[in-house]
Amino acid sequence: MERKLLENLKDWQNKKDRKPLIVNGARQVGKTWLLKEFGRLCFDNFAYISFDNDSTARSFFDADFDIDRIIKSISLHTHEEIKPNKTLLILDEIQTAPKALTALKYFYENAPQYAVVVAGSLLGLQQREGSGWPVGKVDYLNLYPLDFIEFLNATKNNDMAELILSDDTSLINTFRNKLIDLLKQYFVVGGMPEIVKSFVENSDYNEIRTLQNKILNDYVQDFSKHIPPKILKYTHEAWNSIPAHLSRENKKFVFGHIRQGARAKQYEESLMWLENAGLINKIKRISKPGMPLKSYTDNISFKVYLLDIGLLGAMSELEPNTILNKNTLFTEFKGALTEQFVCQQLVGSCSLTPYYWSAQNSIGEVDFIVQKSQDIFAIEVKAEENLRSKSLQAFRKKYNNCNALRFSLSDYREQNWMKNIPLFACMNTNLWN
Repeated sequence: MERKLLENLKDWQNKKDRKPLIVNGARQVGKTWLLKEFGRLCFDNFAYISFDNDSTARSFFDADFDIDRIIKSISLHTHEEIKPNKTLLILDEIQTAPKALTALKYFYENAPQYAVVVAGSLLGLQQREGSGWPVGKVDYLNLYPLDFIEFLNATKNNDMAELILSDDTSLINTFRNKLIDLLKQYFVVGGMPEIVKSFVENSDYNEIRTLQNKILNDYVQDFSKHIPPKILKYTHEAWNSIPAHLSRENKKFVFGHIRQGARAKQYEESLMWLENAGLINKIKRISKPGMPLKSYTDNISFKVYLLDIGLLGAMSELEPNTILNKNTLFTEFKGALTEQFVCQQLVGSCSLTPYYWSAQNSIGEVDFIVQKSQDIFAIEVKAEENLRSKSLQAFRKKYNNCNALRFSLSDYREQNWMKNIPLFACMNTNLWN
């Protein structure tokens, strides 16, 4: 299974001022597999430790931060010779060994010749002042579920992946129907590596839903293990409300939709926990498309999407055939799935931070606003071939500094004021300009 982040890992390996690397990502997105594959392909050998249920490994960091002693201990424990610049040292589930996390500072300052990568779940919850976090002494990469291009490659549709990433819009239009069928598969399967692997091996959609529900159940089990009791109930309620929020025409997260009488103060910490755990993407509203977008953020209004479209389908109890059937794909839960897909590609494939815009009077909304280099793009997402874009057109007239894009099931084409890009090719940013 090819992961694009492998190229970023290779770049990190060759950096002159290389720091220990933290790979962030939600549980079960494939961090451990990727790091081992990186060690196998790019180093003479790798030494792997998982701190979870390994008290011996955790004890290596208890006495002091003598890197030579720590290296010798890990080498004996793993039966791997750890050679400077030749061995990849992988420290997994590091959230269970806070002192090992602190030790990364000393690896950087005293032993930069060692290539150290760490991974763990819920690391975003530990990065706070006074926690021993090695501020300024580590590099970061984020791993997400497989994006649509990675999914195509994994399912032996490499030719279609290459076509989508090409500039041959005429040929993209020619293969539109096949690409839509592959898009439907992705809507059901999503990008969790275990699920994609099962699909490649068995093509059994019932098995896929079973595995997706298992992952969702594992996440809920994590709630009980890691969330403070005072917010546990609110976290469950906020998590369970996400499909209902996305099914609404206005997908703004409204606390009163969780339950009657709910207040923002009760749920803010829970949503922060879910975001830091990588389980949701919180998309904030901007007041206007100024540069940089972050400066115009409205922290009160936001939307919430899940980390993976396949998990959203399972959580919403959508039958796979409902999505795969040509007549019903975009009539059942249509807006939720298409916006979830686009959000997932913008974040995971394009490495962009999406926002959205809505008018103060709630009349008119643009689904996503992104900043790419010095350009701002206003994006409307259509779940069908209906190409009326009144809100986007009004927004473009008001803010003519923006480029207007529409992602839909229609063919690629250019208009005077906007471009229509097929939904399945939305991640090809070369088509945007």
